[in-house]
Amino acid sequence: MTHQVLIIDDDPDLLQLLSMRLTAAGYRVKAVPSAEAALAQIAIECPDLVLSDVQLPGVDGMGLFNEIRARHPSLPVILLTAHGTIPDAVEATSRGVFSYLTKPFDGKALLDKIAQALSTTAGVKTRLDGEAWREDIMSRSSRMSALLTEARMVARSDASVLIHGDSGTGKELLAQAIHQASPRAGRPFVAVNCGAIPEALLESELFGHMKGSFTGALSNHQGLFQAAEGGTLFLDEIGDMPPALQVKLLRVLQERSVRPVGATQSIPIDVRILSATHRDLDAAMAQGQFREDLFYRLNVVALTLPTLAERREDIPLLANHFLGKLACKYDKKLNGFAPDALKALTTASWPGNVRQLYNVVEQVSALATTPLIPLALVQRALRIPSVEILTLAQARQRFERDYLVGLLKLSDGNVSDAARLADRNRTEFYRLLQKHGLTPGQFRSESMSADSSVAD
Repeated sequence: MTHQVLIIDDDPDLLQLLSMRLTAAGYRVKAVPSAEAALAQIAIECPDLVLSDVQLPGVDGMGLFNEIRARHPSLPVILLTAHGTIPDAVEATSRGVFSYLTKPFDGKALLDKIAQALSTTAGVKTRLDGEAWREDIMSRSSRMSALLTEARMVARSDASVLIHGDSGTGKELLAQAIHQASPRAGRPFVAVNCGAIPEALLESELFGHMKGSFTGALSNHQGLFQAAEGGTLFLDEIGDMPPALQVKLLRVLQERSVRPVGATQSIPIDVRILSATHRDLDAAMAQGQFREDLFYRLNVVALTLPTLAERREDIPLLANHFLGKLACKYDKKLNGFAPDALKALTTASWPGNVRQLYNVVEQVSALATTPLIPLALVQRALRIPSVEILTLAQARQRFERDYLVGLLKLSDGNVSDAARLADRNRTEFYRLLQKHGLTPGQFRSESMSADSSVAD
């Protein structure tokens, strides 16, 4: 099917040039000189894509985009301007503009952007109608629902997203979901943990290197930025990136190009950046450990994942979901958790969050011998003792009470006999009984009680 593109520009020469170029590329083209004319045309026949200048008479390009987003939220919009600034670009992409190009633009780059938008939009619409984009994120909590709604909205733009969250909360899963809900879903998703790679190797991993650029560089190496071309690069634990590399990353984001180690020329890139951290970057910036200009580049949109303890209503759902997956892995018939086992999972502290929960469920799955997971296995995996552990003082207290009870039973509640067996005088022995709330009469046999009554 031939796609229709609506072009809006008040420069008649440029309008004609764009129309000719897109027609030659095989698109059906409608061209109008103003936002008002564009809205009228969209009302008659909705195009597959809108290509608009920002500087228009009357309603400008951003105003036109806002009207289109309100009426046709899935219609992709590409904006062109001769007066582009970084704040404008950030605002445009954060509000959902598919792409933003500054004049003079490269004709091939424009055609590539149009093709990318048209090839992915239909698939994205289908996915967003369901939950396939976030199929690995199981949740019924209100906090996660609000977060996923935000993630789904920002996914449609090219805005950089900084994901905050404790270790194990699922930052990479959220990044993958954003990628899957984005127009870049058909292109690579590449993840790198900035804190797990030595500083000496991280630059080469990110930007690539040329043969002979350093000892051990035996061939050209493509960096992760190039590997993610057209798609998404996820920089996990960005707060652990060394300061020297922060400068180079900032340059890449500014210039939209990378220079491999040892290369003399930069390579243009088209990559969306998602990043994540468990660190307090405000504190890191205050201490000079993280660049403020890089932070604002990465933090166009901020999303914060709650801890597992903050979404306890999701624990049974997650635990049973993991159990179903792991039952297949271990080829076992596992039907669920015993009620007390599930309660133990729900009330645990979970310092390791969802990752820890998965590890616990994997351990009980591997060790289970019955279809229903018992409490003892969960306690073992959580490292909760199945027997009561007492302090030394508590143990002494318990032993002393049990010892006195045994003596009173042996002596039928006769304090003199019990004190003699304990090698204590009666006064001291009575003091011990009072300390533990023991009454000698409770331990006398019926015959002894009857004799006492007769004597009385």
